[in-house]
Amino acid sequence: MSRITARRRVTRVTLGERQSRREDLLAVEEPLEIRVGGRSLVITMRTPGHDFDLAAGFLVSEGVIFEQDHVRTARYCAGAGEEHLNTYNILDVTLGPGVAPPDPSLERSFYTTSSCGLCGKASIDAVRTHSVFTVDRDEASVSAEALAELPDRLRSEQAVFDQTGGLHAAALFDAATGELLVLREDVGRHNAVDKVVGWALKEGRLPLRGTVLMVSGRASFELAQKALMAGIPILAAVSAPSSLAAELAEDQGMTLVGFLRGDSMVVYSGGQRVVD
Repeated sequence: MSRITARRRVTRVTLGERQSRREDLLAVEEPLEIRVGGRSLVITMRTPGHDFDLAAGFLVSEGVIFEQDHVRTARYCAGAGEEHLNTYNILDVTLGPGVAPPDPSLERSFYTTSSCGLCGKASIDAVRTHSVFTVDRDEASVSAEALAELPDRLRSEQAVFDQTGGLHAAALFDAATGELLVLREDVGRHNAVDKVVGWALKEGRLPLRGTVLMVSGRASFELAQKALMAGIPILAAVSAPSSLAAELAEDQGMTLVGFLRGDSMVVYSGGQRVVD
């Protein structure tokens, strides 16, 4: 059994036909505890894989780090399983010299689920995070035709979704050339975005000027904020944005595109970047 997928015996039921037993592949969901300097910061439910990127992206999203050298080391710790064997579900990040540790107010009062990354915020005031990057003056532009191709390109690269049908995806594209820079999958859409942002931090690419972040599902406030924290000027989603996501995008000068399906889309803010 791999760490990303798991096999399970299931019963297939089709009306008018005999039931059948077979093996099915499921997307793995396991907890990951992220520690900073040995102190627990959050426990999030995720699909194992690219955990170091996930932790780094999460810290970017929370405003703790924003440069490559802000992370000195990241390592797995021994878990709480039998005989204290490493479960690869506890990751401890050591910050670089001079980087302030996370404020205690950022600590989650309980774990975050794979469907919601903000549920455990200690207070409403902690929801809105200040970004060191701005996107309002980013001169990126993308054609409507190029945007219309992104959902199919995202779907065609989802290898694990093809096996399980149970993962979200986030992909980063160069707005000028259309090049796919990176794609990540996870049971949580917010985790998939954190993995993309963490990859960018590791590669020394922040802020992500001139890029488009394409996400499966809806565009929540949290995803818009994560894009802003990474300096991404264009966020596109196959489903609807929330009202707060649209307000944040409008306020910060971010382009927000929703209902990106087939040959149509709805531009909620920053329409000047979407050209014919």
